[in-house]
Amino acid sequence: MTKLDLHYTEPRLVDLYDIENPRGADTDFYVELAAELDARHILDLGCGTGLFTRELAMVDGRTVVGIDPASAMLAYAQLQSGAERVQWVEGTSKMLVTPQADLLIMTSHVAQVFLDDAEWDDTLQDIYNALRPGGYLAFESRNPEARGWERWNREDSFFRYGSPHGLMETWVEVVGVENSHFDSAQCRRVHFQGHNIFTATGEKLVVDSELRFRTLAELTSSLHNAGFTIAHLYGNWDHTPFVTTSPEMIFIARRN
Repeated sequence: MTKLDLHYTEPRLVDLYDIENPRGADTDFYVELAAELDARHILDLGCGTGLFTRELAMVDGRTVVGIDPASAMLAYAQLQSGAERVQWVEGTSKMLVTPQADLLIMTSHVAQVFLDDAEWDDTLQDIYNALRPGGYLAFESRNPEARGWERWNREDSFFRYGSPHGLMETWVEVVGVENSHFDSAQCRRVHFQGHNIFTATGEKLVVDSELRFRTLAELTSSLHNAGFTIAHLYGNWDHTPFVTTSPEMIFIARRN
């Protein structure tokens, strides 16, 4: 199972998650997708604090399930307005509880936390089994050819803001990149650290994280092997078609 870092388990950092990751264009994209598909049974895998999950559940007639392995994230989610409209489940894809779902969504680059190919393939199989025939999987992964990690440094990511725990200063820094050459046929992992300073006390929490940057070919192959057909592939949240320089790879895949 993927190891959870402190951003998902330390209660004070969980309190800051929605401030640092507010509602954005990705939320609009997936909310509109759910409406276009007239999805009635929706699964949000890796739902975190449930900001997006609760918005999905505002539509009458929908059944929405939020699944996440981090108990601290779910505890936060269940205290928020509208939480009663969602069924919250602690666990991984093994806990998917709606075998006839219309749509399963993974937001916030959740697909990249699966570092191991076997775990990623098992997750896709669990998703396939949870969807009805013709149901849809939607998720995004950062395009490795855009080399977005090169902007993960203090200068480009520094953020100062007020919070329930006082003034915060945060930034991210890359520690190491595995197989960073585009012609490498092997996996590419990026190890980085999130720096969190509680300025009132001077306390600093440094969080180690690692993400997998799969190529378009790798993701396409894994989806096909799991029994999905790619219905749409976008390069950004405005539905721009994917090109090699796109920042995102946004997949809408249909269960065969």
